[in-house]
Amino acid sequence: LQQHGYRIIPVNPTYTEILGEKCYPDLASVPEKIDVVDCFRKTEDIPPLAEQAIEIGAKVLWLQLGVIHEEAARRALDAGLDVVMDRCMKIEHGRLFGGLNWCGVNTKVISAQRPRWVA
Repeated sequence: LQQHGYRIIPVNPTYTEILGEKCYPDLASVPEKIDVVDCFRKTEDIPPLAEQAIEIGAKVLWLQLGVIHEEAARRALDAGLDVVMDRCMKIEHGRLFGGLNWCGVNTKVISAQRPRWVA
């Protein structure tokens, strides 16, 4: 997603840097506005992350493939966030913009244009 112009701000208390970006221990420590909180965590870890996303004023709480937490999703929705569960942001980006078809995935997007990332 970085190659497509998205700014990724990693949040993980274990690391100081991920993908060439400074890593923060929690969402409250990030000095910039965050639009989407993309959670790569176990389902039982989601409620406190949802609360942090609400507290920082994020617009979207995104739970990766296999991660579903109805209670945390309801809390985020009630606070005005959009919620996506059980979806991979990279796959959805490729599906919506046609990039996955070059890898053999039927995205149902027909285009004669090559994605920018394909040489």
